[in-house]
Amino acid sequence: MLLRGKTAIITGAASPRGIGLATARRFVEEGARVAILDIDGPAAQAAAQGLGDNHIGVACNVADQASCLKAVETVAGAFGQIDILINNAGITQPVKFLDITPGDWDRIQDVNLKGILFLSQAVIPHMQKRKAGSIACMSSVSAQRGGGIFGGPHYSAAKAGVLGLAKAMAREFGADGIRVNCVTPGLIGTDITSGKLTDEMRTKILEGIPLGRLGEAKDVAGIYTFLASDLSAYVTGAVIDVNGGMLIH
Repeated sequence: MLLRGKTAIITGAASPRGIGLATARRFVEEGARVAILDIDGPAAQAAAQGLGDNHIGVACNVADQASCLKAVETVAGAFGQIDILINNAGITQPVKFLDITPGDWDRIQDVNLKGILFLSQAVIPHMQKRKAGSIACMSSVSAQRGGGIFGGPHYSAAKAGVLGLAKAMAREFGADGIRVNCVTPGLIGTDITSGKLTDEMRTKILEGIPLGRLGEAKDVAGIYTFLASDLSAYVTGAVIDVNGGMLIH
């Protein structure tokens, strides 16, 4: 029970096959109370109900600061404290560099990067009061290798921004006992990739993965659990790859 007595916010966690919900389930197994935040409020509530008693689902648009503040206050009122924030929400778009429109850029940056800013700004004061907290942010292998499989260059740029923002947060809030780390998954089997991966693409991708398989949502959930728990008590500003060796530095 690595998270017994802990409370956690997980964003973008209403999708049945997503990393967020897999993380929520793992956290519950480890004894945590979980608040699922998602832009789809009813879906967030349904996902929370599926976790069992004492968990809540809250509507939240991470790209809207007022929505983030309202959602966090709702969670704080229900749980009394916030120990863990998993900035998991994100969107992608497969488009080439010259085809990126101003609207495309803003949409991808707003959810993937600005969303982490807004939600972290809302949560950190609660953690500062208790002089403790763990924040984990979703980046991507595409931030490190300059492109992924399904995300365009603007997605890579946003996910690279996540790395810089999280490291700056780790440096600023370490004195408050708040740890901030990043996870950089490779290709994970979720609804985002469902139906888009041809057999030919799969074979080619697997040739570049030493472990010889695509990732699963539970693979990332395990790393989030490590970063949320006291097992990583002396880890902050770190970037943990979860890609089967697709990128070896």
